[in-house]
Amino acid sequence: MDIDIQEWIKLLLRWTHVFAGIMWVGTTFFFAWLDGRFTELSKIRANEGAPSNTEKNVWMVHSGGFYKVEKQAAPAVMPERLHWFRWEAAITWLSGVLLIILVYYQGGLMVSLDEARISQSAAVWLSAGLLIASWPVYDLLWFRLLKNEMIGMLVSFILIVALNFFLARYLTGRAAYLQLGGMFGTIMAANVWMRILPAQRRMVAALKAGQVPSQVEALKAKTCSKHNTFLVVPVVFTMISNHFPTITYGQRYNWVILSALVLAGWGAAKWIRRA
Repeated sequence: MDIDIQEWIKLLLRWTHVFAGIMWVGTTFFFAWLDGRFTELSKIRANEGAPSNTEKNVWMVHSGGFYKVEKQAAPAVMPERLHWFRWEAAITWLSGVLLIILVYYQGGLMVSLDEARISQSAAVWLSAGLLIASWPVYDLLWFRLLKNEMIGMLVSFILIVALNFFLARYLTGRAAYLQLGGMFGTIMAANVWMRILPAQRRMVAALKAGQVPSQVEALKAKTCSKHNTFLVVPVVFTMISNHFPTITYGQRYNWVILSALVLAGWGAAKWIRRA
């Protein structure tokens, strides 16, 4: 029996990538849902005439047990054990990057063999450069230049459409779709490790020092987490798009289809967040 080591590596990486992604997406939307419930409770308590004993906890039932969750911006006592959610993002991103390298970079799938506008090596450098630049550009736009959420969404979508058009001209349709997904995934992972986790560490350090955690940092971390819920739906689509070439990346106007589906993904995320 011949054992193809590289194919086994790809299989294990895909398995890891999908499973870690499931855990990451699950925790992301679970906390988005949970935060929505606390927002509802705050509105109820803020209403005139609301009773003083209005419930401040979220109750859930699952797998034969009942769970009571309370949200505290500044707990009086630090718990003995604080649970963090970080490795799902790191493992998903790292396994995804390794897959891009093995399947697309090494496998020569970045450009068409017949009508390539750039060489395979140039396409690899272009792809890597865009992955590296994706989060700094996002961070600059959303936290330094654009303060209005609606304007930010409009500018972001225009840039995404332009990017899709550019990628479709120089890469294969399949590579263009995965490139956008990889850039979105990079932004999400960087949000976790560059914005959310550092803010959480500083908040924990403040509590241990007997200080009140900065709610400005908490809000910024929450905003990054919110953005991740909107990015992840298009990311999941790009992960499965290679199974539907005749209606997605194989079409002449594949960049239009991708842009429309990104917009649809944002709409789906907004609906899920309200559920």
